[in-house]
Amino acid sequence: MRILIIEDDPKVAAYVQKGLKEAGHVVDCAVNGEEGLFLVGSEHYDVLVVDRMLPKIDGLSVIKTLRGKGNLVAALILSALGDVDDRVMGLRSGGDDYLVKPFAFAELLARVEALGKRSATSTQSTVLSAGDLEMDLLARKVTLAGKVIDLQTREFRLLEYLLKFKGQLVTRTMLLESVWDYHFDPQTGVIDVHISRLRKKLGDSNNKLIKTVRGAGYIIEECH
Repeated sequence: MRILIIEDDPKVAAYVQKGLKEAGHVVDCAVNGEEGLFLVGSEHYDVLVVDRMLPKIDGLSVIKTLRGKGNLVAALILSALGDVDDRVMGLRSGGDDYLVKPFAFAELLARVEALGKRSATSTQSTVLSAGDLEMDLLARKVTLAGKVIDLQTREFRLLEYLLKFKGQLVTRTMLLESVWDYHFDPQTGVIDVHISRLRKKLGDSNNKLIKTVRGAGYIIEECH
């Protein structure tokens, strides 16, 4: 899953980020509500972990703003305020779960992963497609005109990300962060190599399916 932590306490943010990454998730961090809203508006996240007391825009206002825009991304609220009224207010603001500080990381992880599973089954399609190319996320299977295409794990993740943003520019930075979990440019041809392998397996020798936008990134189109 891809998770965004919106937390102004650097120690808490680093602790949670480290644990979630060790559990196999891709994790970004924002230090205030304003930055959090910006990131949610520009990237896809499966779950948000939102501190209630944030600078600039508080956590509950962040969630209310997202819900007002129709964004239903799952949100876990973290707060030192643990009274029943506080928890009720958090849930009524649009939060999906509420965890009181201090907390055990094992419980936070279990809650985050439960929210992610619930979100995946209720709001997201389990099948992605472009023309006669189809990806079944549950079966982890890719077919082209009915023929099964054998992809390596990284190739599958790369194609999944491109299909999720079908018809939209996917930048190299987006791919590095979401597929490789790099938050810097390693100055290697890792993306180009994997795109080339993916095109070969998909028979996309003319780059009609996965188009290169020079100097920017890639776009996967509807027709093959």
